[in-house]
Amino acid sequence: MSPVLLAVAHGSRDPAAQECVLALTSRVATFAPGTHVRTAFVQNAAPSLAEGLHDAVAQAGADGVVVVPLLLSSGYHLSSDIAGAARAAGVRLAAPLGPGPRLVRPLADRLAEAGVPGQVPVVLAAAGSRDPRALADIRRQAAMLAAHRHAPVVAAFASAARPTVDEAVSFLASLTGQPVAVASYLLAPGLFHDRLRLGAGRWVSAPIGDHPVAAELVLDSFRAAAGLGVAAAAA
Repeated sequence: MSPVLLAVAHGSRDPAAQECVLALTSRVATFAPGTHVRTAFVQNAAPSLAEGLHDAVAQAGADGVVVVPLLLSSGYHLSSDIAGAARAAGVRLAAPLGPGPRLVRPLADRLAEAGVPGQVPVVLAAAGSRDPRALADIRRQAAMLAAHRHAPVVAAFASAARPTVDEAVSFLASLTGQPVAVASYLLAPGLFHDRLRLGAGRWVSAPIGDHPVAAELVLDSFRAAAGLGVAAAAA
């Protein structure tokens, strides 16, 4: 019986967000022949996490299912919603996609696609959380991006935490005397990315979306949780 990788995203009422998540999981499926890749959402989209788990367990049995959170950090949705549902269903839970050094490449690629020059200071903009573990994760990712770019990078948040994105943009502009770019530390478009595009950054990158490295991270997280070994990291 083939295993099931159940990729679980936050969910959004924006159809573009759902399309983006499905594009990512479709790419994952092309990297994982012999594995059934399914998608579910914590809220605001279908199938729900409960529905996705029910169908996956019916297909492969609890031992054959691994839930992979399509999240870029730890936080409430992972530690409560997703972990609780996985535990209740008796299935394995993989690690989130970040933070980590491999996410630097998709972040850098999205900045380049937005036309951001090298050495420009960057605000790494996340959705935000009241969970200190999530905030620490995002600041670690900002430090990795700063080391790659050899330029200042400050973590900021679209909601629930400070500094806000506009506060961080103002801080970096005052500190450096340069225009400031915003790197979207988001997986998909939606409300938070809309806020970023209306903010103070000179440039705003697209969400990570279905970048090939994101798909590789999903698959590697699945393999690690399933005990299948991890593929080589992307160059």
